[in-house]
Amino acid sequence: MATTQHYLWAAGHFLLLICSLRYFLAKLLFRAVSSFWYKASFTGALVSYAIVCQKSLGVPQPNAAWIKRALLDENVQYFLLAFWWWTSRPVTFALLPYAIFSLFHALTFTRTTLMPQFLPPGPPAQQGAAPTPHPLAKKLQLWVKANYDNAMKAVAFTELLIMGRVIFGTLTFRDALLSPFVYAFFLRQRWYQSKFTREAIAFVHAKILGFVNSPGKPPVLSQVYTQFAGIIARFGGSSLTAAAGPNAAGAGAGAGAGAGARRQ
Repeated sequence: MATTQHYLWAAGHFLLLICSLRYFLAKLLFRAVSSFWYKASFTGALVSYAIVCQKSLGVPQPNAAWIKRALLDENVQYFLLAFWWWTSRPVTFALLPYAIFSLFHALTFTRTTLMPQFLPPGPPAQQGAAPTPHPLAKKLQLWVKANYDNAMKAVAFTELLIMGRVIFGTLTFRDALLSPFVYAFFLRQRWYQSKFTREAIAFVHAKILGFVNSPGKPPVLSQVYTQFAGIIARFGGSSLTAAAGPNAAGAGAGAGAGAGARRQ
């Protein structure tokens, strides 16, 4: 039996989905759109992530151990980032990862909680066994399982794209000066916690290396990028070159799949 808290969690995801869809459609059609839809989207994210954080971490404790555990929690990181976006000037791409997450959460909630209330179960697989899910619920479950990894790859590449957008926005005085630093620390944690992020970074790194080292390119390009990659690697506490090696092919395949998931 779903609790009130569970329904509030789902409501946050549905709010995020509906409002972000409204915002995306306006942007795609080059129409003016109120920032209300952007704020409402991240309000939904804040509600859902706050509930998850409370369930996993409990009541906040004023001690270093609890704070450290909270900051290492992925849900807390996404909650804090959502709060940053909520308080900042709208960055359209910033909504996309949250919308993808919410799509899968909303579909799962629909299958496990809403559908059983309105759709009759299927016949049991064998006599005396429990009823099987409704065929529509089964199809939904299979779709979620089949597309989850591709969607996470899409999220990883989108989060890298957001970094570029944030840097550009700061250089053109459209975004706060702190935005690149806040987002860089977020991506640093994603590197450690998400294989999809590591694969996305490895793929992009390999592509850039191939470009700057290709015949006809001035050597200074390779030198500048090597120094830049070294700075990023020291900041992340890892080696970009090592990450780009054995995983480069797999990351390339993931990029293609991720792009497909982004269009769905």
